[in-house]
Amino acid sequence: MMIVDLIDGDDFRDRLLALGVDVPADASPESGAQLARRKHDETGVVGLDALVRELMAQTDVMLPAVRKALEHHLMGLPREDRPAR
Repeated sequence: MMIVDLIDGDDFRDRLLALGVDVPADASPESGAQLARRKHDETGVVGLDALVRELMAQTDVMLPAVRKALEHHLMGLPREDRPAR
């Protein structure tokens, strides 16, 4: 039997915290994504674009609430390895 580690709301929150986004312990993935987007728009969040790309490459092991939050709030961030226009 194969055990798969799903990307859930706690994993998503932990990854955002590691990037310096202050996400309350009881925050939903939607709230976490909104907070991350707000911080990104206001001050920038180094590594957020890379995190979004990494997570979106793993949607087969991601809970739907996390995928929805990413798609609604964090898709389309300017790539950090390219100058912003």
